[in-house]
Amino acid sequence: MRDGLGSVQSVLVLGGGSELALATMRALVRERARTVVLAGRRPSALRAAADELRRLGATTVDTVAFDADDLPGHEAFVTDVFERHGHIDLVLVAFGLLGRDLDPLADPKAAVGLLHTNFLGAASVILPVARRLVEQGQGTLVVLSSVAGERVRKSNLVYGASKAALDAFCQGLGDRLAGTGVGVLVVRPGFVPTRMTAGMPPAPLATTPEAVAEAILGGVRRGAHTVWVPPALRVVMSGLRHLPRAAFRRIER
Repeated sequence: MRDGLGSVQSVLVLGGGSELALATMRALVRERARTVVLAGRRPSALRAAADELRRLGATTVDTVAFDADDLPGHEAFVTDVFERHGHIDLVLVAFGLLGRDLDPLADPKAAVGLLHTNFLGAASVILPVARRLVEQGQGTLVVLSSVAGERVRKSNLVYGASKAALDAFCQGLGDRLAGTGVGVLVVRPGFVPTRMTAGMPPAPLATTPEAVAEAILGGVRRGAHTVWVPPALRVVMSGLRHLPRAAFRRIER
């Protein structure tokens, strides 16, 4: 349960190796989060992050195996985490593939694999998580989307489409859960320099993992359903959504 000041006490991170996730966990632990469950394909790779969070003040940090593509195993995974750790205040969905240099026409199998991980894998685990949060009567589901999903560009159409699908799914889920005590926060960052984007030229209005973390904490405090990072992207993307298609097709980074 949240403490007397309303601070998040317990967190489950799906995609515990994400730099955005780790920045968010640092901020949450500084604000008195004490139980953190880091989930990823290779729990051993999460040990350094777990040690850092303990040094910052977390009292219980668990690293567990989670495979986004193992859809049949998601129900059991969620059940195990909630039964072992009890009440969880916040679940952060932070995994995903970028698919750099992916040509969907040349490699349809890889394109479908990315869609499977980013959308089906996320939706598959989000649903049992949402049910458990509803059962406990309180909680926040935070999902990392992207401005790339606002209007899908030809240069990254598979990634953009996966984020567009996930974004729409979570917005609808948030409406479905209204009144249950469970909130859904969709986070739409712009370009963030991380390992995933290493070597790519930064886009205008680029941000940082720390800025994304602060935006997430602010959104959780306000009970927001959507946050843009930086906020100016909301205006920019509103303009791009209404740009004539012929002009939009010429836009490339």
